[in-house]
Amino acid sequence: MSYQMSDLLQLVVSEGASDLHVRVGIPPTIRVHGTLHKVEGPKLAKEDVEDLVQSTTSEDQIQQVREHGGSDYAFAFGDIARFRVSVFKERGDYAMVLRQIPSTLLTMEQIGIPPSIKELLYKPRGLVLVTGPTGSGKSTTLASMLNILNEEREDVHLITVEDPIEYYHTHKKSVVTQREVHVDVPSFGEALRRALRQDPDVILVGEMRDLETIEAAITAAETGHLVFGTLHTTGAAKTIDRLVNAFPTNQQEMIRIQLSTVLQSVISQLLLPRSDKPGRVAVFEVMINTPSIAALIRDNKTFRINSDIQTGAKYGMVTLDSFLLDKFSQGIISEEEVITKAQDPATIMSKLEEVQDAMAAAAQAEARAEEEAVRA
Repeated sequence: MSYQMSDLLQLVVSEGASDLHVRVGIPPTIRVHGTLHKVEGPKLAKEDVEDLVQSTTSEDQIQQVREHGGSDYAFAFGDIARFRVSVFKERGDYAMVLRQIPSTLLTMEQIGIPPSIKELLYKPRGLVLVTGPTGSGKSTTLASMLNILNEEREDVHLITVEDPIEYYHTHKKSVVTQREVHVDVPSFGEALRRALRQDPDVILVGEMRDLETIEAAITAAETGHLVFGTLHTTGAAKTIDRLVNAFPTNQQEMIRIQLSTVLQSVISQLLLPRSDKPGRVAVFEVMINTPSIAALIRDNKTFRINSDIQTGAKYGMVTLDSFLLDKFSQGIISEEEVITKAQDPATIMSKLEEVQDAMAAAAQAEARAEEEAVRA
């Protein structure tokens, strides 16, 4: 039995899988709601994997894998779906992971993004960071946010720089320019430098992965543009430390001063398995840069930022732990997920007990009410 890429991609779509893994020595494997499942069938031989890789990969991309050990790109599976692909070498053999890019843009409400985040889309300038581990839904969140800009603001030229382009945005009220690294421009840093001469209002940086890109994004935000970017960090304090530590020691104090003025918000997110039904749910931490937080950034006291987030509800801030507790009390995620993902497990254990006691009391009150209704 030989596997056909079109059949495997159709399986990914029909099963609602997020990823397809193609690797020598195991059957094709799909990830559904966060869990890996091997496809029924024989293990893939070296020749099978090479055939599957070549069915979606150009000669230029194969050459890039030979020279650099990997290549990333995106492609359309007819009109059915789009996939982001990473082809790479492992133990001397080819391997690939294909991630399905949802064909429809979700609304902020469907994703569950806190309403306070929408206000950030109307800021005239500044830096907004969406952070989280790989596969946490950062691209989906940003695409949703940019779609609102595109639909509601007529005064915007929106430039995205991505590697590769994931969501295609058509021109609506805004003008949209999408540039793909290695296709339209050689690097993120080069794209950002050029963007400043292309009359931008809003710039999306697909990934702030190196010093050159981080520096260019901060400069763009400082010079009067609204800049969105992503980082593979969790939590506002760690994100700010990651940005500052990317710079040489003698520049870090100046960068802290710049960040304290240009940073608008850090939005951290995770995707967790639901306990009430199949699927996953997004959970968030939202930090809004207030004068108090700006002072903490300037003074290198980021370890105190979480305290400001805890007391910053009136500014639209929310802690990850309170978001987790809220989803648990709604019956959407399990107790185990709350404990393992919490930033302060000791405190959240005691709060979990309070929530469970309140839920038990509510259930007892409901049961009594039903009994009284039956008697009546």
